[in-house]
Amino acid sequence: MTSPLVAEAVSVAALRSVMLRVQQAAERSGTRPDRVRVVAVSKTKPISMIRQLYDAGHRCFGENYVQEIIDKAPQLPQDIQWHFIGHLQSNKVKTLLGGVPNLAMVEGVDNQKVANHLDRMVSTLGRNPLRVLVQVNTSGEASKSGVDPSNCVDLAKHVKLSCPNLEFSGLMTIGMLDYTSTPQNFQTLSSCRTEVCKALEMDEEQCELSMGMSGDFELAIESGSTNVRVGSTIFGPREYAKKQ
Repeated sequence: MTSPLVAEAVSVAALRSVMLRVQQAAERSGTRPDRVRVVAVSKTKPISMIRQLYDAGHRCFGENYVQEIIDKAPQLPQDIQWHFIGHLQSNKVKTLLGGVPNLAMVEGVDNQKVANHLDRMVSTLGRNPLRVLVQVNTSGEASKSGVDPSNCVDLAKHVKLSCPNLEFSGLMTIGMLDYTSTPQNFQTLSSCRTEVCKALEMDEEQCELSMGMSGDFELAIESGSTNVRVGSTIFGPREYAKKQ
């Protein structure tokens, strides 16, 4: 069994390897490496491991579950930029925003109801406008959250024009069931960005693409991703509690 200290040292080395691979993928695609954000997804991982990566200089971390992020965030430095990733239930909005003052972005607004809840709660708490990404279901899988690509313009328009306390920052996709994506998934999201930016009269450089995870982040960057979400490649396999 690997000791916690060894696991943390391995994670720091893995993070450095990922950052190098991100830089190389960006260079291959003609993108400046500093335009690609790496979100270290720390789902199921202990605070000590996150702290080790923080001490190594990383500041951007992501979580998928509200309870987990509100437990971890208060125990870690306030300059961490937390991303909430994936589907957010409207009844969890107050808990999330109240529990994580340094929440930097919600990646996964997939309907108008949750956008409206976020907008109202940001106003109620007196927070600065919250950056959000609209989640698009590029693979067409019923198990995945996200709007159909044909509806991405309408939801992006609602966030930008009807939610003054939210900052529409771009689009995200989860990818295929096995958490890898084909170039077609990435192309679908890129095409959505083109349509959204045309409708909102935005420069495409102002509209982020969050796509790519541990299994496909290099391909995602080469396809235009500006935000990759890397978990197991940095932290190792997820550690879910065993059922009794």
